[in-house]
Amino acid sequence: MVAYRTEDDYDYLFKVVLIGDSGVGKSNLLSRFTRNEFSLESKSTIGVEFATRSLNVDGKVVKAQIWDTAGQERYLNKFGYRAITSAYYRGAVGALLVYDVTRHSTFENAERWLKELKDHTDPNIVVMLIGNKSDLRHLVAVSTEDGKSFAERESLYFMETSALEATNVESAFSEVLTQIYHIVSKKAVDVGDDGDAAAVPAKGERINVKDDVSALKRVGCCST
Repeated sequence: MVAYRTEDDYDYLFKVVLIGDSGVGKSNLLSRFTRNEFSLESKSTIGVEFATRSLNVDGKVVKAQIWDTAGQERYLNKFGYRAITSAYYRGAVGALLVYDVTRHSTFENAERWLKELKDHTDPNIVVMLIGNKSDLRHLVAVSTEDGKSFAERESLYFMETSALEATNVESAFSEVLTQIYHIVSKKAVDVGDDGDAAAVPAKGERINVKDDVSALKRVGCCST
């Protein structure tokens, strides 16, 4: 007899945020990972949206709730960016910081995005630097070595991806979720030393995102 799990049957729920400049491919990374879809006609995200997908990590079902926001300041300001910043980052235990390997300015801005992330999240958050659009090899403006150097300097994980060709997209998200799970597992073992054990969710604990969604909807920014 086969036991089936329902959509709400999981061991862990981890909130992961996508950050980076507009046009770097965050939404296509999200759709490729969660629905295995890619759209050449995709437009800039206005406001905030999220999607979910569950993975098996070390025999446990980990459900990722991945949030994607507009990276373009004019959209963020229009929709009350400062009002939604805390709600967007609240409860996040993982992040993908994305730049476009063909646009050096998006790589230069990664430091600013990383600072904002650190200002609004727990120090234990797992962050992976993503150099997206690796399929555009003839247009590369940011070398792999530069990406690796920045990641090493800031103690980030690093991977180059192509949402178009589905290169390393699965690996990038899986690695982030696996590392989050290992942190949670270690904290569960160290729970007797509970000084900061609540920094990440314990086994079976849900991250309450309902308040976050309500706050975002109140400022009229959410896409459906």
